[in-house]
Amino acid sequence: MTLQQLKYALTIAECGSMNEAAKQLFISQPSLSETMKELETEIGFDIYLRSNRGIVITPDGEEFLGYARQVTEQFDLLQSKYIEKNTKEKFSVSTQHYTFAVKAFVETVKQIGMEHYEFAVHETTTAGVIENVKNFKSEIGVLYENDFNEKVLNKMFKENGLEFVELFQCDTFVYLWKGHPLANQKGISMEELDDFPCLSFDQGKNHSLYLAEEMKSTYEYKRLIKANDRATLLNLMIGLNAYTLCSGIICEDLNGNDYRAVPLRETEKMRIGYICRKGAKVSHIGEIYIGELKKYKEKVM
Repeated sequence: MTLQQLKYALTIAECGSMNEAAKQLFISQPSLSETMKELETEIGFDIYLRSNRGIVITPDGEEFLGYARQVTEQFDLLQSKYIEKNTKEKFSVSTQHYTFAVKAFVETVKQIGMEHYEFAVHETTTAGVIENVKNFKSEIGVLYENDFNEKVLNKMFKENGLEFVELFQCDTFVYLWKGHPLANQKGISMEELDDFPCLSFDQGKNHSLYLAEEMKSTYEYKRLIKANDRATLLNLMIGLNAYTLCSGIICEDLNGNDYRAVPLRETEKMRIGYICRKGAKVSHIGEIYIGELKKYKEKVM
């Protein structure tokens, strides 16, 4: 097994076809296919199922590619630091779609400065947060647990060598725009919300009630719209009088003051926290970022 084979395998997965991957790698398709066959023979299973429509990654292949990604990313870091003499330290965060997590990232960057550091923040799915921390793409991942999802999530954390650290707890709130018919109420029930569309972040191929970013994932909503970015959800709130369920922590600096968080009467506790690699020492920048996250405990409604 060689590093080149691992990079080839990852490129094929990204492209979705042998032909496109061969073009990107500037090699012939037969040569690429032969290289992959040699790798699959060595490891004892198929990474891909091939057809005229492209490739499909097998379950064993998904796991193998996860490890391959770790190896290649670590090699790139070594090469960058010791061969190319790139001394910039890197810090990356992955998070569910939390404005306060992005705001904490902004404050961290302001404190540290960008002259000697490279920063990255990834708003992504729940599975994406876990995958990014597992594969060293991010040092810290921000997400939540509750009584419904904690067993499943904790099992995933354990299997991937991660640990969850709770930062604070909060109740469930209805997040909607200030012109919504229910925006000025002191509390809102699920029954009152039935006439309005509920907005949910699309979890992609890893869709599961246990991976939902919103509370009440088992509720039978009459109207449900999925989207994959925060800006779209905010536009839908205004255009359709839609809502979502959230922690109630509002960052007007980033989202503006056109939105309200109203307590949900059938509230459930959210445990906001972060995941990191188990046993790994958190970096200096990571500690600063966690400190910025902890400040939001005072803003819990």
